[in-house]
Order: sequence, then structure tokens, then C-alpha cells
Amino acid sequence: MNSSREKISALIITYNEIGYIEKCIQSINFADEIIVVDSFSTDGTYEYLANLDNVKVIQHPFDNFTLQKSFALKQASNDWVLFLDADEVVSENLKSEIIETISSNPEHSAYWFYRKFMFQNKSLLFSGWQTDKNYRLFRKSRAKFSEEKLVHETLVVNGSSGILNEKLVHYCYKNFNEYKEKMISYGRLKAKESFFKENKFNYVSLVVKPAWKFLHRYFLRLGILDGQKGIIICYLDALGVLERYRELKRLENTNDLAYYLALPE
Repeated sequence: MNSSREKISALIITYNEIGYIEKCIQSINFADEIIVVDSFSTDGTYEYLANLDNVKVIQHPFDNFTLQKSFALKQASNDWVLFLDADEVVSENLKSEIIETISSNPEHSAYWFYRKFMFQNKSLLFSGWQTDKNYRLFRKSRAKFSEEKLVHETLVVNGSSGILNEKLVHYCYKNFNEYKEKMISYGRLKAKESFFKENKFNYVSLVVKPAWKFLHRYFLRLGILDGQKGIIICYLDALGVLERYRELKRLENTNDLAYYLALPE
């Protein structure tokens, strides 16, 4: 390791990521420690990680993404944290940029990474993902995950932020069924956010917002230029929005039922 820079803790949360976590781990071998928080995978992910000498794996129950990532963040020994998803890969050029950034006594507290969305093993150039970026490198002492978000967790940074030039490779779309389940899961977590904020279900949103999601991604964000891949991604992204409002309606119905069952006879 480069002794002239501060040390880096690489953090990942996992659940059934075998086949993708391998590339992620291999790409961050420059980190001074690698910690993975696994939510009891059943596909061999935990066993694979437990056999790696350079990885510390901890099993922890999953409630939502924010709580799981906040738990993982507490495990880091170092102030600089590289927080990745299990299906993300750091290229050699990005690796060099990360090391150079940390070694230069940076003024920023956190850094955005642009991501290259991979549709299986080919790049998705449009469909709303061309400007996708996330915080991935930050000082633990100056950042925390917002408790208001259950999915698409938000990092709250105390200080200024920068943007790295090299892109993080994101193997997000593995196959149709896997991505569909992911979008449905995200939609349900977003519904819980809305429910806790006391946002009310309405049929206009159920119809209009999924349709707008598809049309916006497919036409305004140029999904049409991605061909069949664009149709699939825009449809599944819209499905996630549809599930959000379906689940919100189910939550309200369940809450109403619980209320009436609790009434005295």
C-alpha cells in the first residue's frame, strides 16, 4: 500500500451476489481493508467471502438499505470510505484516480462517481442512465446516511464535494426476472417511505406517474436510441413506480383494517 496516503476502508453490502461480487472484490484489492455486510445469502456468497483472506464478512439482518449501510459504515476502521454495490467494478483508471485523490490531501469531504450502466455485458448509453452518479468515496467523519430514505439511500455530507473523472462500471441488469424483482422491491420500499410520511394514495398517481416514467426515460432521456434494451429498461423502471403506488394502497388498506379491528365492540 501507498504509505503517503491515508488508509481506505472498502465497504459492500450483499445478498445473493455470487457471480458478481467476485469482480467487485478483485477490483478493490488496493483498499487497506475490505468489509462486507451480508444479509444471510443463500447462493454461496457468504461462503465465498468467508474464504478470502483479505475480506472481513459480517452477517447482519436486512431491514432496509439505509440501516444496512449505516451498520456497515460503523464497521470501518479508516476515515476514508469507498462504499460500493456488489455489482460495481472499479476500473484500473478509476483505481489510479482514487489513490491519487486520497494522496493529494483533498479539500473535499466526498466524491461523486459517474457510473456506466451495463445491460448484461454491454453498455447502456441512454434511457436516463447517461448522467447517473452516486457518492462512493467519502470521509466517514463527515458523512452519514439520511434516515428518511429506505431505498436509493442519500448520503448527507458535511463539507464540499468533488466529482471523479473515471466511471464506475455498474453491472446492474443481469437478466429480465432479476431486474424486475429488484424494481418491485425498490417500489415497495419507496411505498413504505411514502406511507411513513403520511403521503396518501390516489388513482391519478397510480396511472400517470408510471406512464410518465416510461415516456420520460424512453423519449426525453433517449431510451429509444438503446433499441430493445431501452424498451426493457424503461418498462421495468416504470413497473417499479407502478408497484410503489400499488404497495402504498395495500399499506393503507392494511392500516385501515388494523384500525377497525382495534375498535371496541
